[in-house]
This record gives sequence, structure tokens and C-alpha cells, in this order.
Amino acid sequence: MLLWTGLGNPGPQYALHRHNVGFMALDVIADMHGFAPVQKKFQGWLQEGRIGNERVLLLKPATFMNESGRSVAEAMRFYKLEPTALTVFHDELDLAPMKVKVKQGGGTAGHNGLRSIDRHLGPDFRRVRLGIGHPGHKDRVTGHVLGNYAKAEMDGLTDMLAAISAEAAWLASGDDVRFMNDVALRMQD
Repeated sequence: MLLWTGLGNPGPQYALHRHNVGFMALDVIADMHGFAPVQKKFQGWLQEGRIGNERVLLLKPATFMNESGRSVAEAMRFYKLEPTALTVFHDELDLAPMKVKVKQGGGTAGHNGLRSIDRHLGPDFRRVRLGIGHPGHKDRVTGHVLGNYAKAEMDGLTDMLAAISAEAAWLASGDDVRFMNDVALRMQD
């Protein structure tokens, strides 16, 4: 069993924020792969389904970003999962917009959601880094991260989320390189 967590903030006012792209990715995966309806569990929203041969749980913490680790740790304990079963989808300032990279373990790069999960579970989980680009100056980071995607970005965002979902079987099977390559190829089309 795998636990895939998308990071974001709950509430309709945050729905299109760049910081919520992790939530968006899970929503598209759930839709495209026919996951079961949402259940309220583990201080969040949980959906169960299959991708390829793997049973996958999709969890969107409802705790707000800086407390995401509480929700994730609760689900991990309940299902008796090791950190290797966890994949976290999150926004990444240090990647160009709409770029997707997978990384095992590492630091938090100042991301409050990752910091919270690290605090509860340690750093040894897989991350799907979803590029949102850097606004250029550190004083503009908060407004950029907590700002909505621009209309001009919506087609690229839709394409990225669709590519992630279409290639999710590679991620589920543990072939991170194939997942990244195939997502990048879909994004070029």
C-alpha cells in the first residue's frame, strides 16, 4: 500500500493558489483513475483506489500547510506504513513553472508543509516537486506562493496535472526516472 499526500490549504479561497498544486494533482489523479469517494479521515480527506498493481491512498490534509505532518503521521501509523511508502506532492519554488521532478529524501527548502512532515516522520520520504518558479526576489515569495495561478498559466497547469495523472503508474511502481521522462515528453507535445 502507498500513501500519496498532496499539500495545500483547505478552503475555496485557496483552491487556485500555487501553494495548493499538491491538492490539485491528487484531485486529477483521483478523477482519472476512478478512486472511491472522499472520506473524512486522519484530519483530512482520503480516497482509496488502485494505480497499476498498487493500492494507493490519496490524502489531502485539512490541517493547513504548517500542520500537514499531523494528518500524514496519523495515516502512516494507522496503516503501519514505512516512510518509503509515502510520496508528497508539493509546490517547488526552485523549479521552473510546470516542471516536475521526483526526489527521495532531502531537506525542506523552507516549505512549511515539508517541514511539518519531516518533524513528524523524518526526511526519508519521496517528494514529487511541482515547479511554480521563483518570483525573482525573496520579498515577493509569499505573495507568489499564496497567489492564484494567472490565466496565462492555466493551460500549462492543466497539461502538467494531466501528464502526472497519465504517468502515475510509473510512480506507483517505483520507476521515478520513467515517470519524470514520460511526464516531460507529454508536456512537450
